[in-house]
Amino acid sequence: MENNLPSKNSTNQLTFKQKTSVVIKYVVITVGLILLIQTTFRVFLLVLAGTLIALVFRGISDFIQKKTNWKDGICVAISIITILILFSGLFWLIGAKVQSQTAELMETLPQTIDTAKSKLQDTSIGKTIIEELSSEKTIKKAQDFAGGFFKSSFGVFGDLYVVLFIGIFFTVSPKIYTKGIVQLMPIRKQNKAKDVLNKLGAQLRNWLKGKLLSMLIVFVLTAIGLAVIGIPLWLVLAFLAGLISFIPNFGPIIALIPAVLLALSQSPEKALIVIGLYMLIQFIESNFITILIQKKLINMPPALIIISQLVMGILTGGWGLVLATPITVIVIVLVQQLYIKPRNAKVE
Repeated sequence: MENNLPSKNSTNQLTFKQKTSVVIKYVVITVGLILLIQTTFRVFLLVLAGTLIALVFRGISDFIQKKTNWKDGICVAISIITILILFSGLFWLIGAKVQSQTAELMETLPQTIDTAKSKLQDTSIGKTIIEELSSEKTIKKAQDFAGGFFKSSFGVFGDLYVVLFIGIFFTVSPKIYTKGIVQLMPIRKQNKAKDVLNKLGAQLRNWLKGKLLSMLIVFVLTAIGLAVIGIPLWLVLAFLAGLISFIPNFGPIIALIPAVLLALSQSPEKALIVIGLYMLIQFIESNFITILIQKKLINMPPALIIISQLVMGILTGGWGLVLATPITVIVIVLVQQLYIKPRNAKVE
């Protein structure tokens, strides 16, 4: 009798074809996701920046509601309007001074650089520094870094406009967006998704509170120090130092450059004093303020933050460098909630 059943070899061959088809399918999906993420990642960064602004608005709104028991919509409106008025008032009070000092800084910067060069040329180390900084290779690297840093999706002001309105929309009705994210998950995973989103929100809120406090302290300490030393344009330099301190590690270095140039135009000794002042403020910020902040946060290894800043800065420019730390917070929370905790629960 003729055997019509498939042979063992044909069964194995069919299984191999099926496995090959599955592998190809997963490779295509993976490549597609990578290309999609690469294309839209800057949009994700803008959404993240808007989320951070919404957390600030919501934090103030929740505080007002807790103290007054007013309706949520009224508290949200007060929060947004109050922040906008405070920032408008701040720029009105010090904006004119900062603007005039910034204009003076830009006007005197070429002369300041020339003066700094002439003073550095008096020493052998200074000559070496000037030769290195003046080389075509160094200039090309600086241009590439500056071009990458100021890369944005819609231009700097366009990005800020988008971020502000995303923050306002997220503040007005956050439950719509969180509920939408949760509903994308399988039904059995939706409670877990809620827990993860709540954990992410709590960690980002704590980090943001600490960071804003840190920026304020850096601004105040820098303003007092530069005013005592007698550095011109001390207000704009302090404002710049406080603002850029949002970027850990690299922010203080960027803020130090114009301050040292101005001080060097007066004397090398004063430039050394300014360097010492910035190093002292950075020491206080890193070893006291940041430690107090970390008590309310998950542990973030400094090397991990630097690596994420380098990777994000190279891949996405300025927004990636600015938002590298909150992205690190998000990644750590996701790893803990989705991998480490379930694994430990299975072991127990």
